[in-house]
Amino acid sequence: MSSTLLSVSIALVAGLLMTRIFKRIHLPSVTAYLIAGVLIGPYCLGALNIPGLGFNNHEALSMLALISEVALAFIAFSIGNEFRLDELKKTGKQALVIGIFQALVATLFVDLALLALHLMMPDKITAAQAITLGAIATATAPAATLMVVRQFKAKGPLTSLLLPIVALDDAVGLIVFAVSFGIAKTMVSGSIDMISIIVNPLIEIVASLVLGAIMGWVLTQLEKLFNSNTNRLNLTIGAVFLTASLAMLEFHIGPVHVSFSSLLTCMMLGTVFCNTCSLSHDLMAGADKWTSPLFAVFFVISGAELELGVFADWAIVVIGVIYIIARSLGKYTGTLVSAKATKCSPEICKYLGITLLPQAGVALGMCSIAATQWPEQGALIRNITLFAVLIYELFGPMFTKMALTAAGEIKPMSDDVKQRRQTKLEDAKSGKHLEK
Repeated sequence: MSSTLLSVSIALVAGLLMTRIFKRIHLPSVTAYLIAGVLIGPYCLGALNIPGLGFNNHEALSMLALISEVALAFIAFSIGNEFRLDELKKTGKQALVIGIFQALVATLFVDLALLALHLMMPDKITAAQAITLGAIATATAPAATLMVVRQFKAKGPLTSLLLPIVALDDAVGLIVFAVSFGIAKTMVSGSIDMISIIVNPLIEIVASLVLGAIMGWVLTQLEKLFNSNTNRLNLTIGAVFLTASLAMLEFHIGPVHVSFSSLLTCMMLGTVFCNTCSLSHDLMAGADKWTSPLFAVFFVISGAELELGVFADWAIVVIGVIYIIARSLGKYTGTLVSAKATKCSPEICKYLGITLLPQAGVALGMCSIAATQWPEQGALIRNITLFAVLIYELFGPMFTKMALTAAGEIKPMSDDVKQRRQTKLEDAKSGKHLEK
């Protein structure tokens, strides 16, 4: 227990100290947390095996898996807040079209690129592996995107469209991955399993949305029993914990496997809650403050989990680079075409695709399924995904910040604010604040 507490404190302090360095070069805090995680992870300071200096191995990181699960639940809950009906009336159609189209185009681009590579290097990557990696390309990381938006207080049409699209990626990705992975296994085994290809993913999505909706309605009803905002906030946080735990359940009904997506379930919880509870704005804001250190620890742990060992195999690097280029082009092209088709502003058409590049949690979940259910070919899929996640997580938040800034939705600090901050700093140094 003490070692776990020490690991959490080290992760939080290391991440916060790294943000001070990255602030000087105007990079997002998300990138700072990830770099801090890499530095205290098993491949850097952790390799020295000095107690208290870092994470010595991946077993030590696995002890903190619960923190990652809880953090992702709150991230999904926060994104659900972006699905307010009054806002969706303005952007709902555009978000739906862009969210689906850009994900499918990314899959198409990666499929074509890796299948071409398979024809040139059949001993390095199979057609089944190429198709599976194409499905994983759909996923966009909601966590990194949300953190950049929050840190820089991004606001505007692009931001309003971005977060719902990132949320839709999860549902689209689940379906595309299930279908593609089913086809890939069929190519290898020769047997077709329609339940795994179509029925199971549809049930997972519907079950997740239903469970999240029920929990959102229950939370709204329970909030009416309390008058104190503190108690209401405690209840909201407890509801997210409970919903995340229920989403971990899975069982079989005959040949059908019933499971839930934690991200989709908690997103639906947030969506129903924010549309049915009149106090949701204040409670969401309170939850955001409570989860700030949780998110910091989550990203440091994510950085420590990045597999630097994938660079040792040249084939992984080559395939990984092609995957990254094809996915990036697919995301950008798909977004550009669909944004123009739905008559979005020039700024959205130009910059939205760049903000959809980060990739992490959902993609890692997909590659873990492939590695578990398909050991003989899943290892390559896992390593390629880990390579891509490493690159996307380190550079994706920076590109997101640059795109939002170029679109005019991250405002530079005004001279008045700079002056007030400088004055406060000088007063603190001189001790004037004590005199007051």
